[in-house]
Amino acid sequence: MTQPVAVVGAGPYGLSTAAHLRARGIPVRVFGDPMVSWRAHMPRGMLLKSTPVASSIDAPQRGHTLADYCDAAGIRRLVTDEDIIPIETFVAYGEWFQHRLVPELERVRVVAVDRRASGGPGGFDLKLDSGEQFTARAVIVATGLSGLSRLPRELAGAVPDGPSPTGPVSHTSQHHDLTRFAGRDLIVVGAGQSALETAVLAAEAGAQVRVVARGKRAVAFGEPPWRQPKFRPESPFGRAWSLYAISYHADPYRHLPPQARHFLVRRILGPLGAWWLRDRFEGKVRTHEVRRIRAASIAQGQPVLTVETQGGRVAELSADHVIAATGYRVDLAALDFLGHGLRARLAASRGTPKLGAGFASSVPGLYFTGMLGGSSFGPVMRFVCGTEFASPRLARHVSAACD
Repeated sequence: MTQPVAVVGAGPYGLSTAAHLRARGIPVRVFGDPMVSWRAHMPRGMLLKSTPVASSIDAPQRGHTLADYCDAAGIRRLVTDEDIIPIETFVAYGEWFQHRLVPELERVRVVAVDRRASGGPGGFDLKLDSGEQFTARAVIVATGLSGLSRLPRELAGAVPDGPSPTGPVSHTSQHHDLTRFAGRDLIVVGAGQSALETAVLAAEAGAQVRVVARGKRAVAFGEPPWRQPKFRPESPFGRAWSLYAISYHADPYRHLPPQARHFLVRRILGPLGAWWLRDRFEGKVRTHEVRRIRAASIAQGQPVLTVETQGGRVAELSADHVIAATGYRVDLAALDFLGHGLRARLAASRGTPKLGAGFASSVPGLYFTGMLGGSSFGPVMRFVCGTEFASPRLARHVSAACD
């Protein structure tokens, strides 16, 4: 019997990759809770910053775009740059995609992956939380944001046991329902879409909200589609040469020097609120644009931020709760289901896997996709539209390796 390929993760990248593998006739087992990060770790009422053209999960055959889902569900088509996608619609779309193209999804968790000890054609031993153990010839890690939330050192010092939704400091990934902050004083740290939309949703739920962001004019919003530059190339993210390059020429990105790759991942598509969020933010949420946050502490059960103002003064800001909208950081050490020996063999750069053609890692048969491939293939891998680049190439590489 041919050993299957295992796909760990059932978000957009895992589902897209599995669909392409199945279309090639490759036996595949897919593990995870479909769209769980989007369904359980994003705030209720959230709207996607990405446009509809950037929000379709790539499939090996026609008929599975976001617009196709809208037609099937009998809802208004979301196709133009001015159409805004509710999180609930996107989650339903992902589940529809899964039912149609990855119906054999197994809703169990992979707890261990390691190189096969006994040798043979199958390359990896896997263990599931159901107790089952089996062998796979290849493993594709598509776990998305799971376990990668980032809390800066200056905030982490106040919560040695880590962020908690019921403690003084939390991370945005820990909140699905922001109505719990009604009538409370809330600080949101950050300047990206996650920070600004979390602040707006909490304010609309009845909280008194302040955003603390580093830098002058740190809080900014993009231009609406009708104000985009007309003489620059189009991309799923807007009109700009840099956006065009990362969208349609991601393959050469991995050949750049490591310093350049890590710099571009941080800078391109950096913190910026969606154009449609500005009116809901301005006049409803207070903003503190500071030079830096020096430290966080707890005083009488409340979090206190010690900040350095733009003028160089030291000030303290206190609240009932602080939410860190400080993003995510890829770290192989956080993927604890990968055996220690396996992780030790992986070539990495600043904690991220170094990937070659077809998203292959330095361990034959082990692949990483989605955000886990961002340092090798660029910022497009943080977005759903990156599946169009990643999934066909990854499936083609696996197919060639299996022949």
